[in-house]
Amino acid sequence: MSKAPKTSAQAENEPEVRNDAYGKVSDRVAAAYAAAREKTGQAGETLESNPLAALLGGIAIGAIAGALIPRLAKEKELLAPLGEKIGEAARAALGAGKSAGAEALEEAGLSSDQIRAQVSKLVEQALKAANEAGTAAIDAARESASR
Repeated sequence: MSKAPKTSAQAENEPEVRNDAYGKVSDRVAAAYAAAREKTGQAGETLESNPLAALLGGIAIGAIAGALIPRLAKEKELLAPLGEKIGEAARAALGAGKSAGAEALEEAGLSSDQIRAQVSKLVEQALKAANEAGTAAIDAARESASR
């Protein structure tokens, strides 16, 4: 099959078509780049406003990755003593934190029974508020649907 020779109008329009396609692609690339920059900025703002969540998320991701990646025998051999030391230090820190917290509560005149009662009351109030909010939402949806 042989191609038909291009007319002068087709030859003149060809660069215009290429420029138009290039412009469309260029616009889409620029829009994608702007969206990526915006999302990156939003992520940075989120990290700045809540660094504890970022830290916990990083720890969770690391723990998941560590659980999924198989360990080598040499790695186990070399890291087992370090793991034991870290575990002992963590248990000691937990014990110190518990005793310091108990002392602080005792100094404030709060007993464990009083704290349990306060927590129970707080949970009860939160559940009541959630129940009322859910009921209000259902009522509003029913009212909206009946219109």
